[in-house]
Amino acid sequence: MNPWPKMSKLLGWWRPRHAYPLLAVLCLMLWLPGIVSLPALDRDESRFAQSSRQMLDSGNFVDIRFGQVPRYKKPVGIYWAQAFTTAIAGHVENIEGDHTRIWTYRLPSLLGSIAALWLICWLAEGIVAGTGLVAALLMGFTILMTAEATIATTDAALLAAVMGAQGVLLRIYRAAKEEGAVSKRMLLWGWAALAIGILIKGPVAVGVTAATIAALVAWDWWEWRPRKAKAIVPIAAPENAGPKPKKAPATPAKTDAEAAPALPAEPAAPPPSWKTIFLWLRGTEPKLGLPLLLLIVAPWLIAIGLQTHGAFFQQSLGNDFAAKLAGGQEGHGAPPGYNLLLSAVAFWPSVLFLLPALGMAVMRSKDPAIRFLLAWAGSWWLVCELVPTKLPQYVLPAYPALAILTALWLNAKEPILGRQRILAWIAALQFVIGLAGMVAAPIVLPRLYGAGSDLTLTGIAAAAGLIGLSALILFATGRRLIALGLAFASFFVLVPTLTAGTGPGLTQLWMSQRLQALVLKDRMPDDPPPALAGYEEPSLVFALGKDVKLTDGKGAASQGAELGGLALVDDFERSAFLAKLAELQSDAVAVDDISGFNYSRGKKVHVTLYRVRKLAGASRLPHISTEP
Repeated sequence: MNPWPKMSKLLGWWRPRHAYPLLAVLCLMLWLPGIVSLPALDRDESRFAQSSRQMLDSGNFVDIRFGQVPRYKKPVGIYWAQAFTTAIAGHVENIEGDHTRIWTYRLPSLLGSIAALWLICWLAEGIVAGTGLVAALLMGFTILMTAEATIATTDAALLAAVMGAQGVLLRIYRAAKEEGAVSKRMLLWGWAALAIGILIKGPVAVGVTAATIAALVAWDWWEWRPRKAKAIVPIAAPENAGPKPKKAPATPAKTDAEAAPALPAEPAAPPPSWKTIFLWLRGTEPKLGLPLLLLIVAPWLIAIGLQTHGAFFQQSLGNDFAAKLAGGQEGHGAPPGYNLLLSAVAFWPSVLFLLPALGMAVMRSKDPAIRFLLAWAGSWWLVCELVPTKLPQYVLPAYPALAILTALWLNAKEPILGRQRILAWIAALQFVIGLAGMVAAPIVLPRLYGAGSDLTLTGIAAAAGLIGLSALILFATGRRLIALGLAFASFFVLVPTLTAGTGPGLTQLWMSQRLQALVLKDRMPDDPPPALAGYEEPSLVFALGKDVKLTDGKGAASQGAELGGLALVDDFERSAFLAKLAELQSDAVAVDDISGFNYSRGKKVHVTLYRVRKLAGASRLPHISTEP
């Protein structure tokens, strides 16, 4: 008799296609609280959102600008997506023309993340049936994926494009090794995904694919490389091993042609030609795919090149991209191994199962699918470790391959033996580190940057911590699937607690939103846009609009003396601001001030709002530049 009739009925109803709507619902439940609750973040999110807002306001969908200056770092794809979702959201919410809500710019990241998880599910199902949903959840229920799905940047949308291209490339590689075939339609989808990736983040999508191909070619060559012939040497009989055999009667010696070696050497494997190693790449059909890629990418590239006279390519490739390869750009340099250490947090809680899964994958690397996944993850991870500029999201395209390998290991249900036990202990330690940080955050952060601890949030975090410890114990006793479910449950409780419960109350961090409220309170109808001196974070530009003047203390004083209005001056620029006012024989009155913590720079700040008196006859004064 079946003790679980309802569960059996549910499992009988379940089909792989049901994973896709379930994934979408779970992702919305997990990520939407942060998307709608958190204010605009510094720095990249506010830069992307403000540039998309200016594109939408101006109607110019070719050029990219932030405030009064060009922003030629990334291609146009993410700006188009953010402008589109903001326009659609404004129509649905009946707020047409109001482009100030940051959550509308986060929708492409949300949709891109769900699309990426759907593609992970599709890819894993194609390798081993029944692993798709688990693989997608192993990726989606992680700190790094959740962070990228919640903010308005390029990486979540890029991941969806990378998954499309890599998924088709895996099908091509397996088809070549297993005598299969890939349809023309699927090939074109892969090339289209690669083109979209180029429009989102330039050469990164191509880099992931190229690194994977290079790793596969090198691995295949290493396996097929010519080896030296090994002669088999007979073992000599030991002395005094018994009576010597009688000599046989002499026989005529054989000629060289008749003689044959008793123990011939093993024949050397014939070396493969490079043509053989690269043969599987014919399946990509570049003659068919490259024209489609150019058809998608070339129109905007030509338009931006003509409009900027080549400045976009010089700044995006020559300055931004090359600077990241040459050194630690904007203070984000780190030594090799940075991403490896950070993985305990970035891939939490799935990190609990990752290292044992990698141990199994290495032992089964002759399988074409597993080899492809290892080459994909390993090659891109190596690239990210070697590049001097390091940010956590750079290695994001490697994690889907790791998630699929982890799902394959969980599905295999193999025991952890021998050296794999060491990997399991390391994974457990990584899990504990991530769990401790996630549980501590809702407890500690309000004390540091908010109004103090909240007993409700503390209780929820403690409960989630106990669930996480239960997952660890069950993993140690071999009940992996139950441990996986509890790890996901812990994460599902902690994330909304942080993003919707803790985050909005960290007022010391949200300087720009507080300054915006003061400006709205203190400004007058005929005031010019305020001048910002010292504290010039992109979130404040998003809050106050593109016409604010980003300057220093002297520039703020000069603009105030000429035009009047408000100046927002932090303490580091105050002396220069007051000295310049005295030199111009003007003055200013402090009308408000706030203190907080600038998390982008890692320091406390104090900003004073001044109302500057406009000099009589200032309109006849020569123009004074306010740019730093």
